[in-house]
Amino acid sequence: MVREFTTDKLKVQVLEDRNLLGTRAAEAVYQQIKALLATEPYLNIIFAAAPSQHEFLSALIEKDIDWSRINAFHMDEYIGLTEDAPQGFGNFLKARIFEHANFHSVNYIRGNSADVAAECERYEKLLLQFPPHLVCMGIGENTHIAFNDPHVADFNDIRLVKVVDLDQECRQQQVNDGCFAKIDLVPEYALTLTIPALFSGKYIFCMVPGEKKAKAVHHTLSQEITAQYPSTILRKHENAVMFTDKQSSVFV
Repeated sequence: MVREFTTDKLKVQVLEDRNLLGTRAAEAVYQQIKALLATEPYLNIIFAAAPSQHEFLSALIEKDIDWSRINAFHMDEYIGLTEDAPQGFGNFLKARIFEHANFHSVNYIRGNSADVAAECERYEKLLLQFPPHLVCMGIGENTHIAFNDPHVADFNDIRLVKVVDLDQECRQQQVNDGCFAKIDLVPEYALTLTIPALFSGKYIFCMVPGEKKAKAVHHTLSQEITAQYPSTILRKHENAVMFTDKQSSVFV
């Protein structure tokens, strides 16, 4: 590890590169899972789907975890993709972790539901029934968390899941990440867990590697805590840690 510090309540670790970031984050999540399973019969974990999570998920799936005692959720999904589209976040997580472990349950957001309002309500009920112990997330280039872009982010949202339109920077990031060939192919709408839903996790682990996230990391740690920079809310959480690498923390 290169260095470690705290901004407000948010603990920050800077690792040498994204591989070490993924390894360190997976170990931290593993240790927290093990500690919680000593007293809890089941755990509820929310996962993010993005290329920034590759190294973390690869390292986590190798850990000796009793997945049969874990209910899995994810935090957002495009509206309108075909059910088997590889860009779908449920499909991303299925390929990288959900189908590789014997989870007690895997709860997918149905982005191609004929009634998205009903789908929001369905997933909200699941989150109320199974409140999250851990949230494993990232930060977008525009500082979004899940698909709470600045223009739709609400720290006091009354909903746990909602439909949002995606801003231009968010959609361009999907092209930058290699998920879509051009911005015209990126869906304009999505379902997302709201900021209160994410913030309700007892423990938050945030993995943010790479030079494309450097400005987002800088804003997260230096800007006023405001919905204009949604990820700044992490500085108020009692048990949140952000893992960065030398590239993503270059401005810190």
